[in-house]
Amino acid sequence: MNTANKLTMLRVILIPVYVILWYCDFPGHVYAALAVFVIASVTDFVDGYVARHYNQITDFGKFMDPLADKVLVVTAMICFCARGRMPDWAVAIVILREFAVSGLRLVAVDNGRVVAAGWSGKVKTASTMVCLILMHFPIPAALNWVCVAVIAATTLYSGVEYFVKNRDVLNWNK
Repeated sequence: MNTANKLTMLRVILIPVYVILWYCDFPGHVYAALAVFVIASVTDFVDGYVARHYNQITDFGKFMDPLADKVLVVTAMICFCARGRMPDWAVAIVILREFAVSGLRLVAVDNGRVVAAGWSGKVKTASTMVCLILMHFPIPAALNWVCVAVIAATTLYSGVEYFVKNRDVLNWNK
């Protein structure tokens, strides 16, 4: 297993550690969970860099890296939802977008095409990670809602963009 894939697997391993720390009851447990979330988020950017820079791109990495990202983000959102810091509709938007884009990619592959990650998807990922990091702090309710709005808006925009740019993949007449 190469370095990029090891970093991806580290992110996967950190997800249950994050949840355990989130629900533990000791002073600073949310900040401990935040530290784990930040480390896991950083591995997302580092593993991509390592894979591209050192030619460590593998089929395993192509599959597992985006899956690890989605599970990390959705896990954090569910934790916030359980504490009343994120509405369930916002979590639903994120989950539905991920299923929809994954489905689009499956149809594209079946037609011999690859739907690459777009710029808006990268912006969505980065802004979501930053907003989730901010939400770990005791921020005012208004800023919390701004974070939720940014996450929902970038998620919707990038999802719509994927479908608009790749609408020809969905041949409605077949």
